[in-house]
Amino acid sequence: MPSFDATLEADPAELKNAVDQTAKEIGTRFDFKGSSAKIEQKEREITIYADSDFQVGQVRDVLIAKCAKRGVDVRFLDVGSVEKIGGDKVKQLIKVRHGIAGDDAKKIVRIIKDSKMKVQASIQGDAVRITGNKRDDLQEAIALLKKQVTELPLNFGNFRD
Repeated sequence: MPSFDATLEADPAELKNAVDQTAKEIGTRFDFKGSSAKIEQKEREITIYADSDFQVGQVRDVLIAKCAKRGVDVRFLDVGSVEKIGGDKVKQLIKVRHGIAGDDAKKIVRIIKDSKMKVQASIQGDAVRITGNKRDDLQEAIALLKKQVTELPLNFGNFRD
């Protein structure tokens, strides 16, 4: 029976390249000369350190621009609030979304069921598997999800015939 998986996963290599390019640009830009602005990535977390809220915003804007240039959807980035750390320094934590959360998965299943298409959707861990009898039905389901689920950058893969 034909099926595919709807997943939520950023390309880790491209994300790392975007963070590295951001760090390189921070090091060369004149407005960051003499400041302690830097960016770090650990697994699925990106941390921005700077001297002020304004500089954090500037680094975040550079990161978003680099992500867009590298083809990483900025909807993967879940931006946290700016926190004060020792002295006059601030930091901001940006989490990288990975896997479809339970509520979002239920919403996707509900959209598929409400569409009255001849496909079935089931939650498989942090992905949603959609199965149907015909390839055309699955392609219609992909088009429907792309149209109706705009807040999540869904990937469609593992297509089986």
